[in-house]
Amino acid sequence: MAPPLLSDLGYVPPDGGWGWAVVFGASISIGFAFTFPKAFTIYFKEIQGVFGISYSQLAWTTSIMCATTYGGGPISSILVNRYGSRPVVMFGGLLCGVGMISAAFCTSILQLYICVGFITGFGLALNLQPSVIIVGKYFLKRRPIANGLAMAGSPVMLCTLAPLNQFLFDNFGWRGSFLILGAILLNCCVAGALFRPIGPGTAPVKTQVNEEGKDALKGKITEDGPMEKKIEEEEEKDCFEKVNQYLDFSLFKHRGFLIYLIGNVLMFLGFFAPIVFLAPYAKHTGIDEYSAAFLLSILAIVDMVARPATGIIANSRWVRPRIQYFFSFAIAFNGACHLLCPLASSYTGLIVYSSFFGLAFGMVCAMLFETLMDLVGAARFTSAVGLVTIAECCTILLGPPIGGILIDTFGDYKYMFIKCGAVMVLAGTFLFIMNYYNYRMLAKEEKERKTKEEDLKSLRTENEGKKNWNKDSTEDGPELEPLRENGEGVKKEMNGTNEV
Repeated sequence: MAPPLLSDLGYVPPDGGWGWAVVFGASISIGFAFTFPKAFTIYFKEIQGVFGISYSQLAWTTSIMCATTYGGGPISSILVNRYGSRPVVMFGGLLCGVGMISAAFCTSILQLYICVGFITGFGLALNLQPSVIIVGKYFLKRRPIANGLAMAGSPVMLCTLAPLNQFLFDNFGWRGSFLILGAILLNCCVAGALFRPIGPGTAPVKTQVNEEGKDALKGKITEDGPMEKKIEEEEEKDCFEKVNQYLDFSLFKHRGFLIYLIGNVLMFLGFFAPIVFLAPYAKHTGIDEYSAAFLLSILAIVDMVARPATGIIANSRWVRPRIQYFFSFAIAFNGACHLLCPLASSYTGLIVYSSFFGLAFGMVCAMLFETLMDLVGAARFTSAVGLVTIAECCTILLGPPIGGILIDTFGDYKYMFIKCGAVMVLAGTFLFIMNYYNYRMLAKEEKERKTKEEDLKSLRTENEGKKNWNKDSTEDGPELEPLRENGEGVKKEMNGTNEV
């Protein structure tokens, strides 16, 4: 869908200026939200020995953290609609810091679930959605580029946090590392402070409010009925209607939103599992630990370059009017990489796979939220991203366990990669076909709308012509009256002569 020249936010975004500072802050918040659960796994082995628990019990820590991060999307959207992005992100950074500092004093796995899983996870949720939302409020023409740069914070943070965590662990242990990580996560408050509120001018709004207040006061003085009726209507609103003021559930009637939601829920069944099992698969083929870990570094470096590059391509005049097709291609390309992965039996082949996987992964992530904003508009994006993340939460959690079950059942990693590849190719094909249908329907509806407008315009012109003609006839009546009287007199004389 071609982007409108004017934003549906009620103002024209600046497309630069302080917006680039906002993009920088968003890259920090988004980077922590996406990367921290992955980087946290370096402490698993020591924590497992301290608490005497199984690996699966400890793995629930990151699962709860991811589930809370995505499941908290609607709450985050409601808070953003009510208070704005800046206070929400700053409060989220405070929660992240408190959660990790509290985790340093945990004595059981249950306490770790609460501190790391729920508190820190919810803090990350309050960082993710507002950061994506505020970028869309500052940019319109350059929005794909801005989103690509903001999403690039994830691979940059992954390359930074992984060696940093190892350094902290070697020097301070896991408890000392948690204290330092809590302090580092407080930088999300600094990133949130960059999110300067933006919107239409406040002067017209204040004038309108004052005028409405005067009218309401006048109505109250003359007659108390309207005021009492309004209060009764407010009291009759149920909980759902009040929530709907901050979270737009009418999006489930939006055709483009439903297509995006179904395609993305399907896609996430195979999106994260290949990253989780890439290093174990390399070790399974006989590659040493350091070389296997280097594959993730290659993926992150290519991903880091791919995200802003994809944003630049998506912002071009050839791609942006049909960005949904580009997004569908990126998902299918990602799936094709996974389908070909079992053919990479050597380390060189795995390097090639990691490079293409990083490219495809970066392409999808760069357009993940941009395509949603393109479909629903910036004004409804706040509600849309909250509803989408909670729906994606289930498949994000189920993807890696299903892959693990396939590995345990068949004793081979290739079936896991084939499953992920097939699911993503199916999701990309579904989105491509349904977006083609959506574009056709939008074009048809636009054509019908223009036809109706032309018919109404022609009918209005015809009615105005008739009114003007009648008006002219009425205005000319008094001027022509003497001529009519003379004409009637002549006619009588003629009739009288003839009668004689």
